[in-house]
Order: sequence, then C-alpha cells, then structure tokens
Amino acid sequence: MSTNEENLVTPEAEIDLHENHTEVGEHEYTIDELKAELAEAKKAAQENWDKALRTQAEMENLKRRTQKDLEDAHKFGLTKFASEMLPVLDSLFMGLQLATGDSEEVKKFREGCELTIKQFESAFEKFNVVTIDPTGMPFNAEHHQAMVMQVVEGAEPNTVVNVFQKGYMLNGRLLRPAMVVVAKAAD
Repeated sequence: MSTNEENLVTPEAEIDLHENHTEVGEHEYTIDELKAELAEAKKAAQENWDKALRTQAEMENLKRRTQKDLEDAHKFGLTKFASEMLPVLDSLFMGLQLATGDSEEVKKFREGCELTIKQFESAFEKFNVVTIDPTGMPFNAEHHQAMVMQVVEGAEPNTVVNVFQKGYMLNGRLLRPAMVVVAKAAD
C-alpha cells in the first residue's frame, strides 16, 4: 500500500481518531485537511466576533448621539421662538426710553411697558433665557459685539461703558450678543 492510500479512509472503515484520517459524508479527509478547515472556521468565527463587537460599539455610539441630539432639542428647542421675541422686547425698551414727559397718559404708558417687560423677563427666566447686560464688565468677544470704541474718563480700557442692545443666552448658548461701547486707552 502506498503512503497516500494509508492516509485515506475507505467507506467501509470506522472512524478512528488515533489514525491520521477520518471520513465525513462521501468525502475522505485527512487530519491535516480537518485542521486546515478548523483553522479557517476559527478565523471566520473571529472575524464575525470582531464584526459583532464593532456593530455593538456603533450602536452604542448611535444611542449616545441620539440621546445628545434629543437633549439638545429639548434644551434649545426654544431658540427660534426666543430669537423672534427679542425684537419685540427691544421695541418695548425703546418705547419706554422714548416715553418722556409728566402727563398722566405717558405715566400710564411707561407703567404698562414696564409691566410687560417684567412679564417677558419672567417668562424668559422660566425657560432659561438669560439677559447679558455687561455694563462695567470687561469686554468678552464671545458674548459682546463692540459697536464703538471710545476714550472714557475714569473707565478701564477694554471695559464695557454702555450697552446699545442687551444680549441673551439660552441654556448657556448665545442667542444674541450684547451690542456695546468699549472703553479704550487714551492715545
């Protein structure tokens, strides 16, 4: 018998694990072939395991991103509405500033504007819309927009000395910067 014939199992033979061969179905396999198939199966199983772990990690990342997007939607869902209400509040402030005089009608108008402004501020406060009124504070380019720089006696350079228009933040995010006059050093 040749060496190849010794390593093959005939259909009539029983499976003998101590030998160097075995029979599966119609095909005869050598132990080396089975070892190679086992190695391929282990490799495929490891690849599938890696894919499963990557998929699970991707799902966790997606879950976190979706949760953050949802939280942001809740926190900042009022952004557009609040931004649209700011000009209305600005108009009330301007009307209040322009209402001068001591007549009874002007006093009633001023009182009505002041009450309406307080209601706006109260509603804004409930929804975490915070007013930025930086008079006397150092200029902060992240929250303030410098409209003019001028020399002001007694004011520190780079300090806000006047506010043209208040700024607003919603949950820590800038809705509108405060428009300000900033003191500069004398030349």
